[in-house]
Amino acid sequence: MQIGFIGLGNMGAPMAANLAKAGHQVLGFDTAGVAVDGVTQAGTATEAVASADAVITMLPNGAILRAVADQIIPAMAKGAVLIDCSTVDVDSARAVAEQASGAGLLFVDAPVSGGVGGAAGGTLTFMAGGSDDAFAKAAPLFDIMGQKAVHCGEAGAGQAAKICNNMILGVTMIATCEAFALADKLGLDRQKMFDVVSTSSGYSWTMNAYCPAPGVGPQSPADNDYTPGFAAELMLKDLRLSQQAATSADADTPMGQAATALYEQFVENEDGLGRDFSAMLPRFEKRRRS
Repeated sequence: MQIGFIGLGNMGAPMAANLAKAGHQVLGFDTAGVAVDGVTQAGTATEAVASADAVITMLPNGAILRAVADQIIPAMAKGAVLIDCSTVDVDSARAVAEQASGAGLLFVDAPVSGGVGGAAGGTLTFMAGGSDDAFAKAAPLFDIMGQKAVHCGEAGAGQAAKICNNMILGVTMIATCEAFALADKLGLDRQKMFDVVSTSSGYSWTMNAYCPAPGVGPQSPADNDYTPGFAAELMLKDLRLSQQAATSADADTPMGQAATALYEQFVENEDGLGRDFSAMLPRFEKRRRS
């Protein structure tokens, strides 16, 4: 395929590089002028997409996605597929899907899980929304960039799955950090705490695979002074998206709302900016009951 790739940041660059390594012709564009091995640089976004069979976008938010879509959709060839791998609000994903359909294009919203390591290693998970035809055209590219792609439903369903997943992740990380801080104050050894919880009903991904306590469990950002694997400000972005969606859908999400408020406080008023989202643990260690 000839592929246009818009957004060559920490995630987009390795994804584009993996497509190029697999033999596809990749024409990339980023406002920062990023150079990526195997990827030809385009002068503009419209140049990157003009002759593409597939266009992939990896962008910071819904407003930027909509602005880029306004530029590139008129320049794309009819029958091409637009695959948005950004994490954005559901309404933006559905609006761009409608715009693409009106221009004779296929569209898939396909946010990812797996972080920068997954992007580099080609082990991402894609949560995809769109028609069967659109998903079928995008699937071979998902196979190169990731290890799993789940077709979640019509346009917007991929974003809905990502937002719900990360709301669980944010809530669970806070609960895990609170539990370690409480265990410390009760005099319980952290390793013993891990040994019990990781094999009991408190089992979770945040405990077993991404433990926020340094020196406990598998290697995680906690063992590297909380250098981000997934930054706290990105978790805050996703939690805000979850609450935006909850408002739109009239859904009661008190735990998601509380997690959003805690990460807001951590990132905007404390020392969370630029740290991993699991750095909530040292935050709770320093706090007393209010």
